[in-house]
Amino acid sequence: MKVSATALPHVLLIEPAVHEDARGFFFECWHAGRYAAAGIEGRFVQDNYSHSVRGTLRGLHYQLQHPQGKLVQVLRGEIFDVAVDLRQSSPTCGRWTAEVLSDLNRRQLWVPPGFAHGFYVLSESADVIYKCTEFYVPEDEQVLRWDDPELAIAWPLADGVRPLLSPRDAAATSLGEAAIYR
Repeated sequence: MKVSATALPHVLLIEPAVHEDARGFFFECWHAGRYAAAGIEGRFVQDNYSHSVRGTLRGLHYQLQHPQGKLVQVLRGEIFDVAVDLRQSSPTCGRWTAEVLSDLNRRQLWVPPGFAHGFYVLSESADVIYKCTEFYVPEDEQVLRWDDPELAIAWPLADGVRPLLSPRDAAATSLGEAAIYR
């Protein structure tokens, strides 16, 4: 397993050791000891599975009172996966990082508690699975605007294309209006 730093401290890109032969491939999606040695000591309590069509943008989601760490992986397709630091005491608060995750590169992204998370589907469709360190609490969920000029996320959209958004994501708040972690 190879673990690499991203542009934001604590957000990690994981490339599992993949064993391939003529039959296909095998790799460990999670191994508590190996991930703890890499600094990911998540006690995961919930796994989520998402299927989305091309052009869907989900996020940027976070929970304020019950912050979730997320270990994100794509089972089929390709996404542009984004993490935004919302820790008010962090020197990188308000900054973002992104990685392309796909079923072909088999990468994972560790998004620690204190970060908003979202993704944009680049392929015809994408199946995304992510492990969470806290349970989902609907009344605690917060959403940042995907197109907030203060964040200036470089989403890989074609000129003039608007992503497919849920009503909740379309009504999201800007970073300047958002409640963030103290």
